[in-house]
Parts: sequence; structure tokens; C-alpha cells
Amino acid sequence: MARKPTPSPSAEHRMRGFEPAFGLMKDAVRAAGESRGFAVARLLTHWAEVAGEEMARKTRPVKIAYGKGPMGATLTLLVKASEAPMVQMALPQLKERVNAVYGYAAVQHIHLTQTAATGFAEGQAEFTPAPKAKRPPDPATTARAQAVAEGVADPGLRNALEQLAQNILTRPRS
Repeated sequence: MARKPTPSPSAEHRMRGFEPAFGLMKDAVRAAGESRGFAVARLLTHWAEVAGEEMARKTRPVKIAYGKGPMGATLTLLVKASEAPMVQMALPQLKERVNAVYGYAAVQHIHLTQTAATGFAEGQAEFTPAPKAKRPPDPATTARAQAVAEGVADPGLRNALEQLAQNILTRPRS
């Protein structure tokens, strides 16, 4: 069976230029968030802004469960066991901040699920990932990239071309 030819993009689509990456995948992110009960993905993606820096270091939203009645949702947070009492005392303020994101009293209850800081879930209990170490560029690759941009007089353009050449030379071949 022959494939249907893909339609050419409209003139409006071609004139938009580059789109932000999130714009291309926002529907997939929304669907994934809604499957866990998060109708507003901002609650997940901007948790540090919603809860505050200190509270975000101690907690992580896991899911939102909506009851059958008109009562409102229950937000489940993952929290380290040692931090749970302090988080429990701050739940009324946290509930107000979360409801401010939704614009109405969507969350009626916040349920805390405690986890161990170490133990069987050792890699999962840490809430902030360790920064990735940057590898220094290969000197041979750097020299080849400099050779590509050698004849360019403008220093800004030369640096941009060197960086582009270095990215092309170091990308994995499939």
C-alpha cells in the first residue's frame, strides 16, 4: 500500500520561524499530567514557585485524586520522613498556594507519603538531582573546529562557527 504524500506546510506555518520546544510537546505533557490527575501541569513544572523554595526541597507532588462527590481533590506529596512534621504544620499555607494556581479551591486535602532518605529507594528519595559533570572537549576536536572557522574576521561569528563545528564533530553517529 502506497503512502499518502504529506501536505506541504502552510505559508502561515512557514512564517512562524522556530517554535519553543515545549510548544511542540505541550499536548503530550498535558496528557501525561492529566493521567496522574494534574489538570494544571504548572503545578508539576513550577513546583518550586508554587510551594516556595524551602518547601520544594522537602516535598514533591505525586498525584491528585478527585473524589466522586463535589468535595474537591486530594493532593499527594512525597516527603522525607524527617521533614514530615514540619511540612505537616505548613499544610494550610501550602494548600492556599496550590489553590491559587488552580484559581479556585480545587484541593481540599493534602496527603503526605513519607519516604526514607536512604534505603531501598536510595536513588529515588533525593529530590534534587546531582548536577551533571561537564567533560572537557577533546583537544583534537577543538583544533579541527578552530581550523573550520579560521578565516572569519568577526570574533563573535568565529566563536559561533567554532561552537557549531564542535557540536557537529562531537555528536554521536547513528
